[in-house]
Amino acid sequence: MYVVVCRLFELVVLLGRGERSKELEILVSRHELSILRRQVCRPRFEPCDRLLLAALSRVLPRQSWQAFLVRPETLLRWHRRLVAHHWTYPHRRPGRPPIAEEVRELVLRLARENGSWGYVRIAGELRKLGIGVSATLVRNILRAAGVPPAPERDRLTWRSFSRQHAPTTLACDFLTVDTVLLRRLYILVVICIGSRRIEYVACTSNPDGDWMLQQARNLLLDLDDRRSRRRFLIHDRDAKFSRAFDAVFGSSGIRVIRTPVRAPNANAHVERWVGSVRRECLDRLLVVNRRQLERILRIYVRHYNERRPHRALALQAPDPPTRPSTRGEPVASATTIQRRDPSAG
Repeated sequence: MYVVVCRLFELVVLLGRGERSKELEILVSRHELSILRRQVCRPRFEPCDRLLLAALSRVLPRQSWQAFLVRPETLLRWHRRLVAHHWTYPHRRPGRPPIAEEVRELVLRLARENGSWGYVRIAGELRKLGIGVSATLVRNILRAAGVPPAPERDRLTWRSFSRQHAPTTLACDFLTVDTVLLRRLYILVVICIGSRRIEYVACTSNPDGDWMLQQARNLLLDLDDRRSRRRFLIHDRDAKFSRAFDAVFGSSGIRVIRTPVRAPNANAHVERWVGSVRRECLDRLLVVNRRQLERILRIYVRHYNERRPHRALALQAPDPPTRPSTRGEPVASATTIQRRDPSAG
């Protein structure tokens, strides 16, 4: 369009000139055209050039077509192509239009996250979002991605069964720490499998039966204060977990499950915490006495529950402290983060 407008302005200017100047300009243009033809074997035309030359060829008489750089057959072919392009409808592939990639990913996500939803249910849920698809299209998408139908996807696996009971399941275990004076201290830890929260930690130098019973009662009191209901408790077959210890939880409606012999993987969550507290805290310090160890564990447990990101919780802490934010501001932490250089003090 820009070229056409420029040529129209040149035509208006040309009409206002005298006959002698027009003839001289035509003579100069013809001489320049002959020079270009000797240097260029085959010129390259843009679509706008072809459009303009084809339009001018319908105005000029056939005898004047010698002024063009192309043959008359080329001009006629350009004009026929222009007419065909004007009257030809846009070409569309036969059949249904291809489904958008976003809709395809949404169908797969709904099917994988909702095992009991069939083809018709997924199509109905998408219709609520303004996406009109048929049950047949949903079936084809799931079949191409290798996703089985609802009866096969709805089968309860051991992984899903364990995840359903994880929020009401506790796991406990012991770990030992040797002080500077080679005195061994025992640490009892209780963790919630579902939330990854450390529910209770206690340490002593003599974990006898009375001490274990007292810790069981303390744990139940803490759970009652937080109104947290638990149904299962997992621990190994250590002799420190006596029948009286299990009976305290049984009286509160908590079923005690003992792991198999020499099977630490059966209590993997608390074993993972034991490795974390050793790598991140205890292996980097020299413990003098039980009082110092209790303070260290109290600080680390608070950090573990409120600050430390967990992979199983989408890099979130089990119970991060937050303060209410004003409108338009993100939820901020209850305390500010301050950096302290260890070599400065």
